This record gives sequence, structure tokens and C-alpha cells, in this order.
Amino acid sequence: MKISVHRITARHPVARAGAPPALNALTLEVAAGEQIAVIGPSGAGKTTLLQVLACAQKPTAGSLRLDGNDPWQLTSRQLQRLRGDLFLAPQVPPLPPRQRVVTAVLAGRLPHIGLLHSLRSLFYPTGIAQADAALARFDVSDKLFARVDRLSGGERQRVGLARALLSQARLLLVDEPLSALDPSRATQAVECLCASATDSGATLVTTLHDVPMALRHFPRILGLRDGACMFDLPSPQVSDALLYALYDQKLDELAPTPALVERDSVAPPAPVAMTCR
Repeated sequence: MKISVHRITARHPVARAGAPPALNALTLEVAAGEQIAVIGPSGAGKTTLLQVLACAQKPTAGSLRLDGNDPWQLTSRQLQRLRGDLFLAPQVPPLPPRQRVVTAVLAGRLPHIGLLHSLRSLFYPTGIAQADAALARFDVSDKLFARVDRLSGGERQRVGLARALLSQARLLLVDEPLSALDPSRATQAVECLCASATDSGATLVTTLHDVPMALRHFPRILGLRDGACMFDLPSPQVSDALLYALYDQKLDELAPTPALVERDSVAPPAPVAMTCR
């Protein structure tokens, strides 16, 4: 799905009066099938951008077009159909605590199946093999019939990502998918998301706090700060200087890149010979 954003301004729904907008005259073009990581300090507007792209929040100014269509000029039926081609995976997946994992994962298919089928699936899930295969890609297939409230935070996050794989969406919007995962699981999750999007031809937009992960796995990086674009570059062109400028006084949020580690490392002191008397 092609994305065209022109001078979008958007405010957080619960922002206080007079607060600056979460997005400020942002312009962005994303080609169909492209994969892009959005980075930046907390409060930069990353989540709001995903909400706008998911047609979950209407911008206060500017224009959004998805495959050439302005979502807010469509009829309710047309907008509902468009939303069926979008999948927004929030940082904390909205999984009902008493629901079985298999049902939660299969819910990703709901926009593409009939009402009767979806109601029947609540009691007699169909597509169990597909749900198991999606969970297996995140090493959590052993939780297929477990209740959601019996899962750890990392397991819930992986279940939410498995649901995205079954969504058949043409635009995947994933908000901080690694916050509850250890480094090996995080790498596995990003690789799986990117591979799945490539296989299906879906456009993938992901927000990440893990800058080295974004640089390693995404060909294009968008740097946001205070709701504005500071840079939009191929990942090899994102320099340490740009990253330091992006995070400024919030350098604790910037995990060191290999280049920073190499440049800032200090050689260990030479051993000192000691003589005992």
C-alpha cells in the first residue's frame, strides 16, 4: 500500500489545551511494499504517526492518502473496507485476558471473514494450523491453547505479532514490538516481521527505540523529534552526528551503535609489573 502524507498536523486526543501538536506539518512518502523504521526520543510523535496512518486518529491539518484515497472522504462502508487492509499492532497488544491464545491470533483474520464465521470461531476455532504456524515463527507455539492471562509480557507481545502475520493486511503498522523481548527474541521478531512483509508484499512501518536494530534490519530510517522530521534517509547514510542531534539531551534513549562503541572505547591500560618482597 502506498502512503502519501502532506503537512500532517495531529494532536494527542488527551493533550492539554495549548500543548504543541504531536505531529507538526509532517510530510512523508512511502512506496508500496517499502519497509521503514521510525526512530526518535520519547514524545517525538511516533505512536501518533501510526495512529494517523491506521485511520484511527483524524489529523487536524494536512492530508493523508492511502493508495491515492483520502480515508476521511470515504463513506463509512468504504472506510471500513480500507481499515480491513490495515493492521495496527500497539506496543501492548489488546488481548482479552480470559481468551485462548489460538482465538487471539485468529482474530487477525476477522476483517476478511464473515460475521457468522467469526462468531463460530469464538467457540470452535478454524485455522488452528495457521495460528500454530504463526506462533511457531516466534517460538511460542507451545502456548497455542493457553489463556492470555497466563502469559508473560514478552509472550503476549509475540502473540500480538503472530496475529499480525495472519491479518492479510497490505499495510502493517507496528509500534515498539521489542519492548518486552530479550535481544535474541527481539532480533528474531524483527527478522520475522520483515520477511513476512516481503513475502506478502505488504508495506511495513515500525517504530523502534533500538537504534542499532533499526539500522541493521530496515533499509530506510525516519528520524522524528517534536513531531517533525529531522531526517529521512537510507540506513547507511544515518551518521552518528545525526543520531546525537536527534536525541540531543535524551542520549540515555540512544543505544550505542557499533560505530559509537568503537569510537568511544578506551584501550585497556597496559599491565603493570609488580615485584613482591
